[in-house]
Amino acid sequence: MTALVLDPIYKAHETAWDHPESPERLDAIEDAFRQSGLLDRVSRLSPQPAPLEQITRAHDRAYAEEILRTIADGEPWLAGGDVSVCRRSGEIALLAAGGAIAAVDAVLSGRAANAFCAVRPPGHHATADEAMGFCIFNNVAVAARYAQKVHGIERVAILDWDVHHGNGTQDIFYSDGTVLFCSTHQSPWYPGTGAATECGVGPGEGLTINRPFGAGAAMPEIGGAFVDDFLPAVRAFRPGLILISAGFDSRVGDPLGEFRLTDADFATLTRAVLDTAQSVCDGRVVSVLEGGYSLPGLATAATAHLIELYGGHTSRVK
Repeated sequence: MTALVLDPIYKAHETAWDHPESPERLDAIEDAFRQSGLLDRVSRLSPQPAPLEQITRAHDRAYAEEILRTIADGEPWLAGGDVSVCRRSGEIALLAAGGAIAAVDAVLSGRAANAFCAVRPPGHHATADEAMGFCIFNNVAVAARYAQKVHGIERVAILDWDVHHGNGTQDIFYSDGTVLFCSTHQSPWYPGTGAATECGVGPGEGLTINRPFGAGAAMPEIGGAFVDDFLPAVRAFRPGLILISAGFDSRVGDPLGEFRLTDADFATLTRAVLDTAQSVCDGRVVSVLEGGYSLPGLATAATAHLIELYGGHTSRVK
């Protein structure tokens, strides 16, 4: 009923020694999911590489081809040292986007009520033509375009609770009237974007909603942004699918963030999104892993998220 993308192939994206975005992140998540008892209850999905034609619905073709060629040639760092890669990282980045596509297929076909994609590398910093912030391809952006172009979904909402602003997602959809993007994030903090005044332009005006908060922000601020701003906007927008950029570096104790969300808070946020999804899009939610760099914290927060997704089954699924 809840679909899960969690495949050991994602560990083949090997980063530099002591890099925070490490293969061990998936080990921590898998171990915690197994201990929760849910690993054998969810529906496991096998990812396939995203075809280039799906990648280029969100990214410039020249960028996609060049970045894959650069990685295959053995370049260890992209974006001036911002993204650590190995020779297989291009292949694995296509599989990360492909995992999100597989989840969209499962949810929109009715084979699953919702889905969580424990994929890497993450994606929400990747712009249409630039890798950055550990990201190569923007997994949620590719998933959103796939839902629209292949499944005929007219409108998609993307909710991002990572501690870092999803600048790449914002960049891709900033002038798009068919995608609502909402982000809570620490400010000032990497990547330096996401001011409340950044609201979209042209057809996308008003469809980018940023709520930046200072260090130490917790559920009163972040949950308040969801309850007061994001979820009412989703209900007014009435998307056919909700995507979550699930960054667990907004959890208390993460080495790359200074927010103070707890595991219970992530469960509460997940439940609020699911409840809203029930009212606007038949419960269709696909969540995609972004950040989270304290291995114990990532494990327990992601487990709280999955447990809540699993509890959000709907009767429409056969």
